[in-house]
Amino acid sequence: MVDVLQKIQAILSTKSGDLDSIERTLTDGYAHALSLEAEKWRLERRLTEAVQGIDEGDTVAKAREISSIAERIDGNQDELEHLRGVLADLRRHADGLRIAS
Repeated sequence: MVDVLQKIQAILSTKSGDLDSIERTLTDGYAHALSLEAEKWRLERRLTEAVQGIDEGDTVAKAREISSIAERIDGNQDELEHLRGVLADLRRHADGLRIAS
C-alpha cells in the first residue's frame, strides 16, 4: 500500500498533469482498496467463527484470538479509509485536469 500512497502523494504534491499516469495510479489504488475490503470480509468471517466457538477449547486463547482479529479489522478499516480519502483527492485532481483541457 505504501507504494500506491507514495505515487498518489507525489502526483498531488507536484500537481502532475499526466492523465495516463494518474489513471494508472487510480486503477492501482482502487485495486488495492478492493484487496483491503476482501481482507476485511475474511477477517470479519474469521471473527464470527471465533466468537461462535469461544466455549470450545481454551477460552483464554480464543479471547486473545478474537482480540487480535478485532485489532486487525480496525487497522484494515483505518487503512481503507485513508486510501479512499487520497483516492478521492486524486480523482478530483484528474477531473480538474479533464475540465481544463
